[in-house]
Amino acid sequence: MMMEDAERTYELTAKTDLWTGDADREPNRLITTGLLGSIRWWFEVLVRGLNGHACDPTRTQCEGRNHCVVCELFGCTGWARKFRFEVLDKDGNVQAAQIEKDHNFGLRFTPLRPILDEEWALLDATLRLIAGYGAIGGKTVFKPTDEESRTEKLHHQDFGLVQMSSSRQFAEIRRNDLETYLSQWKRLNHGEFAWASLQHFWYVKCVKERYLGRKNNDESTFNRVLGRQEAKKQGQDLLNPTNKRDQWLAGSQRVSKKVFSFKEPERTFGFVKPGVIDFEEMKERLEDVWGQDDWQFLTGETILEQFFPKEEKQA
Repeated sequence: MMMEDAERTYELTAKTDLWTGDADREPNRLITTGLLGSIRWWFEVLVRGLNGHACDPTRTQCEGRNHCVVCELFGCTGWARKFRFEVLDKDGNVQAAQIEKDHNFGLRFTPLRPILDEEWALLDATLRLIAGYGAIGGKTVFKPTDEESRTEKLHHQDFGLVQMSSSRQFAEIRRNDLETYLSQWKRLNHGEFAWASLQHFWYVKCVKERYLGRKNNDESTFNRVLGRQEAKKQGQDLLNPTNKRDQWLAGSQRVSKKVFSFKEPERTFGFVKPGVIDFEEMKERLEDVWGQDDWQFLTGETILEQFFPKEEKQA
């Protein structure tokens, strides 16, 4: 386990506006903790996907030196974060305003204590996961619409999509070495939060326009996939209120839905939950609205194989 103390900056381009609301939930300035919170959440998803253990920071039992591998890097009560996090504009100055569509920006991580190669590798993969397959910041649960009179409504706009401007990969470590590193840390019972893992993640790779949204007053492909009523006036109601799969996918006012879709640019991804809904049923729900052509259903395992080199076979 080698340690490095040099700062690292990841260069990105915003493909949509990024939302980090202030105390009044208004996008008047950039709140860096909003972006860092998203990065931490996806870091946890990656760690669980690699058979590691990550606490739920909203109900964490990590404190001081008794903490999980995620808290080791990002901090917890009694244990400071190991890096300083800054958002930079295209000229390398600290970004103060909200990040808007097509703007270039950088995420700079400056070590305050030595950071292991394994931690850099996980952070690097997390940012590539966000840029290539996920989203960052707030308001990413909004859903698109094809209704021309409503496309400018806040709750139908896309937020949180970014693209890596530089393909530089800072740390390359084999998957089995990362899993060995993660196995040495505090073990946790993930409980109801176990679904938030790359092992349960899916992503739609498409060659033609594919997104989930409202078509008109009576049709919503998003609602159909979630198991909700399609008519707008009944759009928050489930077709079958007792269906556990639909309940879990659709979420509620205080619980996020588990399907995310964006229109410009197109991106759709989500999660499944073992014992509730599996990849095959999720794929069938998408086929019901899109058919089978011009898109591909990828799982988190496929993404992990892309991120980390395959093991060399012993002679």
